[in-house]
Amino acid sequence: MLKNVATVLLDGVHPFELGVVCEVFGLDRSDEGLPVYDFAVVSAEGPALSTHVPGLTVSTPHGLDRLEEADLITVPATDAITSRDYPPELLDALRRAVDRGARVLSVCSGVFVLGAAGLLDGRRCAAHWRHADTLARRFPRAMVEPDVLYVDADPVITSAGTASGIDACLHIVRKEQGPEVANKIARRMVVPPHRDGGQAQYIERPLPKSSCDTVGQVLVWMEEHLDQEVTVEQLAARGHMSPRTFARRFQQETGTTPYRWLLRQRVLLAQRLLEATDETMDTIADRTGFGTAAALRHQFVRALGTTPNSYRRAFRGPQAA
Repeated sequence: MLKNVATVLLDGVHPFELGVVCEVFGLDRSDEGLPVYDFAVVSAEGPALSTHVPGLTVSTPHGLDRLEEADLITVPATDAITSRDYPPELLDALRRAVDRGARVLSVCSGVFVLGAAGLLDGRRCAAHWRHADTLARRFPRAMVEPDVLYVDADPVITSAGTASGIDACLHIVRKEQGPEVANKIARRMVVPPHRDGGQAQYIERPLPKSSCDTVGQVLVWMEEHLDQEVTVEQLAARGHMSPRTFARRFQQETGTTPYRWLLRQRVLLAQRLLEATDETMDTIADRTGFGTAAALRHQFVRALGTTPNSYRRAFRGPQAA
């Protein structure tokens, strides 16, 4: 049973990510029949810590010894993730915690601390989409999943960007104490108990332009005619190549196939139209070349993990759905 929670801080801690953990586990909500956790904020680098907000500091009387009794240790985001070393005493404490059966949870860039402790080796893990490649390079034995909000590789739970820490914390509560408790905490926080989709819907990922001229003009034409059905043979003719040569050159210069390139461009256009216009799903499907609203929905869910209507609500508010 989850009773004892400690969140461990490094210099340059991010206050919002710290606040997420404090909001879920650090407040006394016994007046609503909710569990009260034995919660402590622990410093890994002295009694007073800076934050990434100028002029704001955090102080705590608790040192690393407080981690030895925790059922759950959380590690919020911190600054300088790619260039700093972490205190060996902290990494040892995290390893001991896992060995004795405790859980560890990272919020956003806190995942780098878990990686430095070796706790990501051979495990699936989440990371903010901006840090996913860096995490994978720094810890090649980690199985980084850049599109998800969080990963539960018990006893190691990792969450992606800022607000996904809320998702991961509520997931742990739901897992340990049931959906009723998690739902009540979510209502107090005025957040959904569970969010659909993953990070893919929040990532700005325009496709790279080709650096070569072989298929460059064809790419321009494809971008300007996304609403049209085309075949490889027709595209090859525009590039004055045989279909076989065109497909090979396209793969070499873009890193993908013509179909996948076209599909991704259509999804990107659908995202822009959902964010910026009030056009109906049928109109957007027609403009993006998907043909029908059902086809648009199918491909949108496959690419981004959420529906077009949910995406529009997320980026334009409920009145736009």
